[in-house]
Amino acid sequence: MKRLFFVRFVLLGILLFSYSCSTNTSPKTEKNKNFVAENYVKEEVDIVMRDGVKLHTTIYSPKDKNQKYPILMQRTPYSSKPYGAKMKTKIGPNTHLMKDKYIIVYQDVRGRWMSEGVYDNMRAYIPNKKENEADEVSDTYDTIDWLVNNVENNNGKVGTWGISYPGHYATVSTIDAHPALKAASPQACIGDFFFDDFHHNGAFLLSYFRAISLFGTFKDTPTDTAWYSFPKMNTQDQYQFFLDKGPLKNLNEYFEYEKLDVNNTKSKNQIDDFFWKEIVEHPNYDSIWQSKGIIQHLDKVPSTVATMIVGGWFDAEDLYGPLETYKAIEKHGKNNYNTLVFGPWDHGKWARDVVQNTVGNYYFGDSISLKYQAKVETQFFHHFLKGNGDKNSGLPEAYVFDSGKKEWKSYDSWPPKNTKKENWYLSNNQKLTTGKENSEKIQFISDVKHPVPYSEDIKTVFTPRKYMTDDQRFAARRPDVLVFETDVLTEDYTLAGDILAQLKVATTGTAADWIVKVIDVHPSDAEENNENMQNHLKMSNYHLMVRSEVMRGRFRNSFEFPEPFTPNKKTAVNITLQDVFHTFKKGHKLQIQVQSTWFPLIDLNPQTYVDNIYKADKADFKTQTHTIFTDSSIQFSVLK
Repeated sequence: MKRLFFVRFVLLGILLFSYSCSTNTSPKTEKNKNFVAENYVKEEVDIVMRDGVKLHTTIYSPKDKNQKYPILMQRTPYSSKPYGAKMKTKIGPNTHLMKDKYIIVYQDVRGRWMSEGVYDNMRAYIPNKKENEADEVSDTYDTIDWLVNNVENNNGKVGTWGISYPGHYATVSTIDAHPALKAASPQACIGDFFFDDFHHNGAFLLSYFRAISLFGTFKDTPTDTAWYSFPKMNTQDQYQFFLDKGPLKNLNEYFEYEKLDVNNTKSKNQIDDFFWKEIVEHPNYDSIWQSKGIIQHLDKVPSTVATMIVGGWFDAEDLYGPLETYKAIEKHGKNNYNTLVFGPWDHGKWARDVVQNTVGNYYFGDSISLKYQAKVETQFFHHFLKGNGDKNSGLPEAYVFDSGKKEWKSYDSWPPKNTKKENWYLSNNQKLTTGKENSEKIQFISDVKHPVPYSEDIKTVFTPRKYMTDDQRFAARRPDVLVFETDVLTEDYTLAGDILAQLKVATTGTAADWIVKVIDVHPSDAEENNENMQNHLKMSNYHLMVRSEVMRGRFRNSFEFPEPFTPNKKTAVNITLQDVFHTFKKGHKLQIQVQSTWFPLIDLNPQTYVDNIYKADKADFKTQTHTIFTDSSIQFSVLK
């Protein structure tokens, strides 16, 4: 029992993004341990929404009542714990803001933890609400309205922030915003569940399987304890676990219950988890998924709300969301203050109090997160909530980290204006060339019994992160991974913006996935600079994955209306890879890897077209031969 509790505690901690401190933890952590209790008072209230549902809200107010303070709020599905008299030891986005004194508010969103109502995963926005209709937008509005009218010593200005799912709720706060909302910082914010987290271009992120129950276990009464449980894998080898399980439908057993018929006898098992059922029954980008997306509603962000979108270049979970959120607000809000901050981080690492900034095996520098917290995040909220709030915040439009040169750059737009599109072609002899050659075939066998792993680690992870900077030599040396690379670069080559893979492919089957990876091949004399690197690796010839993406081939023309491949017919498949800002330095090589399996990061494609892969049978899975044609190209956004 104790072991089960410990496992649940650790897993929940991961999802709450309460990162444990390493040996590089800032010495400030211990000094701040009692700061909240000594300087703040805590109050818990249940705020009534327009439809009568009560949302549990925790308010930390400065004890000093000699001045008025702005309100900083985070709405979360991950619990505003601790409940009762106990207090958090750290509140707000960072310790600087905590010490500068703000009224810090946490709220359990509708249907989660101590709040009433029924939860809906990425609840759809209702544009034209009827009386008493509610969604996350109205819940945020009603909460802010109550806070500014009922919390003592507030100055009438409100800011919102959050990372990941709380980041999504920060985005939501900007839509049809309350007049008191002056600043919002969505960070690693979910934008659309068909492209973030659980799906990538229609492919299911199988590696997120164990997180399903966190979001899909039904609850309709407030509770201060977890009402969900996580599936047990009983192994340390997730690759073998999922390979042995076979088709996705075999995972239903983890989310089913035995239904009794009218004669009180057991009938066929029914899926009990509403999120898993949603995924299984809606394999395409239909009205269900479309209604849950928030990107398409960002034309409703008023110019009175300043936004600072924050993300990590190596965020495995939410890379699409923050980039598309920034671009959508930028597109529709010509008069909005809207800025972008992207650093060399994985999911939420910018909020950690650590000195050494690494992602997996790769080291990017020291104090990067600490400087961001002190010089960027703190300045943003101070200017708009305590300062004059004009557009002259002192911060750049785009503050971005070049992950190759390992340095920050400031631009007045993103992507920078001085970029140019350049095409590189996938040529014979493993060459990546600027000149287009005659179309020739390069073939490989995609064996459904031996899929390409996404990592060489033998482990189980709740949500994968480290692979985003993993050394890709293990993949480059497989026969079912095609490799194309430049000669050794004679000068620096900087990519700044999105990447478009324009593949020309064929398959002996009727279905296939296509994965493209952009890799920085380090020189053989590269030196070690990360004491945390795994023992079996060296920086010499390190194959750093800079960007990667999958396209489920059935969605090549439409995410809403999938279609099979015609066997052996040359077909265009375009894959948009999310933005990068990376300099391939002189002496390095730029490499492209193309493959068709990426297991078990994504589920295994049957390679035989079926209407719904979640219901495919074992007999549907067939090994096929795939072809890449040498008039395939990769289009880069190159900084000049």
